[in-house]
Amino acid sequence: MSLRSMLAAALTGAALAVSATSGGMALGDGTGLLAAGADSVRLLQEVTVAARRSVRTMATSQTLQGEELRALSSTSVADALKYFAGVQIKDYGGLGGLKTINVRSLGAQHVGVYVDGIRITNAQNGTVDLGKFSLSAMESVSLFNANKLDVCQSASEFASGATVYLHTRRPAGDSLAVQVRRASFTTFMAKVNAQFERGGWSGFVDGEWTDSRGDYPFRYRSEHEDTVGRRTNSDIRYGRVEGALFRGGFSSHIYYYDSERGCPGGIVRRLSDKYVNVGREWDRDFFVQASYQARFAERHQVKLNAKYTNEYLRYCTDYPENHNTARVNNHYHQQDGYGALCYAFAPWSWLSLSASYDVRYSRLAADLKKFDDVLRLDQKQVVAAQVSWRGLQAAASLLHQHYRDATLAHVGAADPLDRWTPAVSAAYAWEGLTFRAWYKKIFRAPTLNDLYYTQVGNRNLKPEYTKQLNLGVEYHFDAPHWNASVQIDAYQNRIENRIVCLPLKGTYTWSMMNYGYTFCRGVNATAQGRCQTGDWVFSLLTSLTWQRDVNRTDPEDVDTYDKPICYAPTLSSGVTAIIGWRNLQLTTSYLYVGERMWSYADPEDVLESYHNIDMKLSFTLPVGKTRWSACLEVCDLLDVQYEHVPRYPMPGRNYKLTLSLGI
Repeated sequence: MSLRSMLAAALTGAALAVSATSGGMALGDGTGLLAAGADSVRLLQEVTVAARRSVRTMATSQTLQGEELRALSSTSVADALKYFAGVQIKDYGGLGGLKTINVRSLGAQHVGVYVDGIRITNAQNGTVDLGKFSLSAMESVSLFNANKLDVCQSASEFASGATVYLHTRRPAGDSLAVQVRRASFTTFMAKVNAQFERGGWSGFVDGEWTDSRGDYPFRYRSEHEDTVGRRTNSDIRYGRVEGALFRGGFSSHIYYYDSERGCPGGIVRRLSDKYVNVGREWDRDFFVQASYQARFAERHQVKLNAKYTNEYLRYCTDYPENHNTARVNNHYHQQDGYGALCYAFAPWSWLSLSASYDVRYSRLAADLKKFDDVLRLDQKQVVAAQVSWRGLQAAASLLHQHYRDATLAHVGAADPLDRWTPAVSAAYAWEGLTFRAWYKKIFRAPTLNDLYYTQVGNRNLKPEYTKQLNLGVEYHFDAPHWNASVQIDAYQNRIENRIVCLPLKGTYTWSMMNYGYTFCRGVNATAQGRCQTGDWVFSLLTSLTWQRDVNRTDPEDVDTYDKPICYAPTLSSGVTAIIGWRNLQLTTSYLYVGERMWSYADPEDVLESYHNIDMKLSFTLPVGKTRWSACLEVCDLLDVQYEHVPRYPMPGRNYKLTLSLGI
């Protein structure tokens, strides 16, 4: 299919769909449809649709929540985010493969990920593996391309090019749900979710155990290869336990993840003439956090955040068939302490003023050769103002960031970093229409790996600057039995001093370097709609992204100048249809990702475009005071062979059968 025909088809689908995934408005909110596979099984005898007031914000936002979120063929947070416009998930394949998010080609380090308002991003590499976070306890998953419209928020929430918010469910009553799943590639999962509510307190405990061989077949074709094989050393075993406690403005969350996994690596033939890799990885991640927000004297708000993180990773490789390959046995240990204070004051009903201070202390220890333990002090302060007058909303903020590093040897640390960055936004709402515009300048400080990783780190790196400009329009319509909205945003991003890993001239040594700048222009369009007639409920969600992200570093470099940057597709789109009838629900999802370059070395170094179709059928049966449900999922229905990362093939067609019991 040509680019023109693909674009026309996607635009036609968006026009036929009747709503945009925009801040706070989501399908399935309170519909009572059961998503089999949900951890808390609920069935309402009567389903009604009420007209809701459209929520319009200055931010460009997308949200999946409630039953709509659980209706998708999704296991982890990464699975849900791939349906958002402007998002590319870099997936290294299989259940245990690393999964990171890239929004509007800014890079994974420019995306902040928050659980109940507190950031979980790793200081060592500036990213988070979204495959470690389950959807079972989540009420909603939201993506904001600018700051969300919240008077009282931490300074760190202003410091990212895009933010992902994961909101856990606040229980309403007592319940117990047990779930077991059998899936392709010898995968077994067992999960328990318990919720309670007592004397104004509520909370949950959610536990999961998963064991998978992950030995899926693949076919790899290139200019010099055409072969079939089966992934080896791709097994994973992990346990996850998390819990939360809520009361009024207080919330707390505790999380523990323990895994052992194989790291199959890229499919490169070894001396044994096999596609093998014997790398192993052990992870132990723990964090505990708490937040308290209160309003007093009507015009004042205060918010306090606190968090402690402890992360351990061991990585080991050994290639017995190749004695020239050194054995690796590395250990990493990172600890973080975080605190934040936010204060907001509304002198008049139309004006809100706020100030926030964040401090984060990180320590990274590793047993790599010539690697000094690194200490980092990260401080952020922000002052902000919001104005709301009739249909007009406007906001402005000024963010200050300070980074100071030290090593245990007290030598060789990078220079301290201080920067101020502004952001402004405005929106005007008139009846069902909202027009908005925003500008944001941020920078990304080099991560600890960027600066200090053995033989690769560069302690002279400069921060990576990003300038974002966005113009958008939304339209919302609410009726007694259906609602609809459309959202279109045009954006422009410019990134200077991009931090990349490049080989040094005349050597085979790679090093982190600042390399020129990239320029991106694009359009995001999202639409969704929902309708109910009798016992039938129909939902449709669509997304479309067109962008051109190019290298503008050196006009004399004909091989790279004005060429697309790596891993940035020109066109991507998605359509999800949900049909519910009484206790039966069918979900079909379609995803298209266009061709992407992955190297400038050869014009043939491209990842081919692909189409992906997932289907999910669920059924619920009430038996006395219990609710039984069964769910069958077919992922990659057409058995398409594709890659997110070169030589990391994704699983083809696979199945999941889930049985749930709710009390």
